Amino acid sequence: MSMIVKMGKLAKKALGRVLPPPAPCLSYTRRIQRVCTRQRLAAMTFDDGPMDLPAAPDRFGGKSLTDLLLDTLAAYHAKGTFDVVGDTSENYPDKAGALGSAAWGGIQFDHYPDIHQDSHGGVLHNDRLIRRMLDEGHQITNHGYRHVIFGKKPFVYGKREVLGSFDLAAQDLARLDQLMLDRYGYKLAMTRPAHYVDKIGDGFTAYDVCDRLGYQYMAASFDGAGWLPSTLPDPKAALNAEIEAMEAPVRQALEQNPDFFCGQIIFQKDGYNMAKRTPVAWGLERQLKLLQDQGYQVVTVERLMEESPFADLGQEDPLFATMRTLAESRAVVYSDNCLRLDKPMTWGELSMLLTPKEEALGRRWEKIRATGQRQHPYYGGMEFCKEHGYIPAEAVQSDPVKDLPQKFFSPAGGRTRREVYQAYQG
Repeated sequence: MSMIVKMGKLAKKALGRVLPPPAPCLSYTRRIQRVCTRQRLAAMTFDDGPMDLPAAPDRFGGKSLTDLLLDTLAAYHAKGTFDVVGDTSENYPDKAGALGSAAWGGIQFDHYPDIHQDSHGGVLHNDRLIRRMLDEGHQITNHGYRHVIFGKKPFVYGKREVLGSFDLAAQDLARLDQLMLDRYGYKLAMTRPAHYVDKIGDGFTAYDVCDRLGYQYMAASFDGAGWLPSTLPDPKAALNAEIEAMEAPVRQALEQNPDFFCGQIIFQKDGYNMAKRTPVAWGLERQLKLLQDQGYQVVTVERLMEESPFADLGQEDPLFATMRTLAESRAVVYSDNCLRLDKPMTWGELSMLLTPKEEALGRRWEKIRATGQRQHPYYGGMEFCKEHGYIPAEAVQSDPVKDLPQKFFSPAGGRTRREVYQAYQG
């Protein structure tokens, strides 16, 4: 099954080259995979924890895996971002799938750290580990209270139960958000949806859920590889192969380009892989040493975004401060976290600049609920701006802007996205 997952990833990548995905649109929620920086800063993220069970195999005297990861980060003066779950013990009735398959911990649901071991995982059961993370300056993000996927993913998880609605997905994330706030006074700011499933099935997506909670979507640009098991039959040889599979790509990338990891977000797992081993207990240290030897500082995703919140605009650009401020209240960045400032401004993009967030989102969500169908991300903005006479009634979302409404812009306003944002006086 692990080979099927690997082949599926390769097939998806190949299909993406033949049939590229739809062009990204402006969005309040952006998929944060990496940021633009010349500094040797990178982020390390860990999904599915915390986990109060030992590494497998246990060569550390019974110390919990999450403690081992925290010890390793501390030894390298690194800060991690832990994408945690709340509790998976409600995900029953269920049974385990085949070892080595994606359903190793459950056929209908995920169970962390393992099926029938749910009480050793998640925020609900691991107060000490969460407090240690916070005390040592790590970031915590929202991986879903129950780690239930938002919508269908038939290729790998065809038998999975799904949340299936915008309201249920938002409630699940909000449940963990409230637990962290009540118990620790800690406000979560980012989420990585379970298994990166974005389409919910009722006309909404994970981006809408993030908008509801005020989150950004934390993705990753580099796979740390500790989650995929080796197919070698000997367990010791398999573990060594898995550790090498974590180390080798980092080493090779740095040999080819020492600046390769600048601004990148690396994906890891705080838990077992599909063969119930934890190569991350050894592989993390090797990765951190390689990065440290090249002068990298491993920081939280939050710290990385302080350097730049965008994928294609750094602090050296004269418009950087303006765009960072605008992005706090308006949809001026594409969903892939790029600004594309040299592109012509379209009427749809202009409408998202001129429309208050609550109007742009509220009108679109109301239309989706009324029709049960997906609506263009600019629907709410276009409706608002046409009603108020800010854009022509006949304007089409994709058409380039001809005349800027002088109410909002200086006379020097141009037509590229950079020129429009430079001239904006709203």
